Amino acid sequence: MGLAKTEIFTDEQNQIAIFSKAFGHPARVAILQQLFKMDSCYCGDLVEDIGLAQPTVSQHLKELKNLGLIKGNVEGTSVCYCIDRENWLKMKEVMNLFFDQDVPDHPECC
Repeated sequence: MGLAKTEIFTDEQNQIAIFSKAFGHPARVAILQQLFKMDSCYCGDLVEDIGLAQPTVSQHLKELKNLGLIKGNVEGTSVCYCIDRENWLKMKEVMNLFFDQDVPDHPECC
């Protein structure tokens, strides 16, 4: 597999691709949904709530954290997670601009 050559794309195109990774797996969507259910940081057992193995949940949490959409704090033996509000709002703005584009009405096309 070749290199992604991300440098030939705009910052906006790269941001959209990066943010889209968050929704590229249903486990990450389920984790985000679980975190949104809480009014504060979530310190519960995501493994139990999501229904996947600990290493799998940990890998998806790591990916979401690397994407900047969640934050985590270690409190004793547990880790508490929450949505990173600032980055979530930034992601929404970028994605809304992308998804708000209208498809041109060209009846003669394809």
